[in-house]
Amino acid sequence: MYDESGSTGKVFTKPEISEVNFEDILETNIYNVMLNRRSQRKFEEKQVEDWKMDIIFAAADTAPTAGGFQGFEIFYVKNRNTKEKLVEASNNQPYVNSPVVLVFCMNPERVKMKFPVEIIKKFSLQDATLAASYAQLAAHSLGLSSVWIGMIDETKVKEAINTDLAPSSILCIGYPLKILHPKPKRSLTDLIKTIE
Repeated sequence: MYDESGSTGKVFTKPEISEVNFEDILETNIYNVMLNRRSQRKFEEKQVEDWKMDIIFAAADTAPTAGGFQGFEIFYVKNRNTKEKLVEASNNQPYVNSPVVLVFCMNPERVKMKFPVEIIKKFSLQDATLAASYAQLAAHSLGLSSVWIGMIDETKVKEAINTDLAPSSILCIGYPLKILHPKPKRSLTDLIKTIE
């Protein structure tokens, strides 16, 4: 927290910013991670270290959520048979059988807010999606690659991981066989619609 008065108590004094140096901002780690991340569908057989998984899970845990209730769950799939079922549940995409398979599911019961059910479900979907994206960025920052799987048969995924919770996505992570360069993105003038 910042203390606007400049007090030297338990909060930090907000630093003065005289001018913004965009080159410095773009060179920070988080921007490099976002700019250089690329979906990867071919992974080495090498297993991902536990300490890297701990960081990935910690990153997902820091994602913003509706009311701070964290309306999602993460299923860390290690079982080979379950991974094969998830391949089938993902339109037979073979790279779902990767070294790390994380299934992000919505858990609207965790969201203790007084809104209609459909709004709570939307919050839960957003929570799970944000957690998966934070995990994906963390994986890239650790020298790993990933691919986001959105084409899934929800019923088959639920059966494969033995849950009643609806899946939002599957995140497949591993060491890349080769480094892929980022693809060009839309120009910001095309992307941004300004309403004045």
